[in-house]
Amino acid sequence: MLIYGISTCPQCGRARKDLEAAGKQVEFRDVRAEPLSEAELEELITEFGDRLVDRTTNDYRGLNDWLKNSEAEAQIAAKPKVMARPIIRDGDALYLGWDDTVRDALIA
Repeated sequence: MLIYGISTCPQCGRARKDLEAAGKQVEFRDVRAEPLSEAELEELITEFGDRLVDRTTNDYRGLNDWLKNSEAEAQIAAKPKVMARPIIRDGDALYLGWDDTVRDALIA
């Protein structure tokens, strides 16, 4: 299982802790330290669309007007912290966020 996120993100930490406590093998990838490739970003955009960008953050509000009106790929490439997180890959399945629905799906 792979979690894409940011090391300082509380939700990412909670997801990792809960999954490991449930006995899952978890790998964590900080997208600031190791940015997503074009192919990875394209796959995530295809799966989640505009939900992949968290427009409620100060980082998003700090983007210039050109970037705010750009595609999600450009926004995340310019400022990885605007990516909604965590994104969890479990085999071929992808999950966005760490709420009860995602938790129930991953911790049976």
